[in-house]
Amino acid sequence: MRGKNTPAFERYEKPTNKVKIINASKMTVTGRKMSDKIYLTHSGYPGGQKARTLTQVIAKKGVDEAIRQAIYGMLPDNKLRAIMMKNLVITE
Repeated sequence: MRGKNTPAFERYEKPTNKVKIINASKMTVTGRKMSDKIYLTHSGYPGGQKARTLTQVIAKKGVDEAIRQAIYGMLPDNKLRAIMMKNLVITE
């Protein structure tokens, strides 16, 4: 997604590589990750932290949201992360 394999790669420029994930619903999860993997969100208010398991995320938002959050965590935390996420397309 960052475009590091292109000869014109610059770490501060907007990446133009598109990534398309097909058949996301056929994703397999091994071990006890469905019940043990926890996704945390926070509303910003005191006591506003919410925890959801992978099973709950898939049931509520779908497999594509679980994949999207996994890829989001792998990207560098800078101004380009939101731009790189727009280049991601996930299809069921």
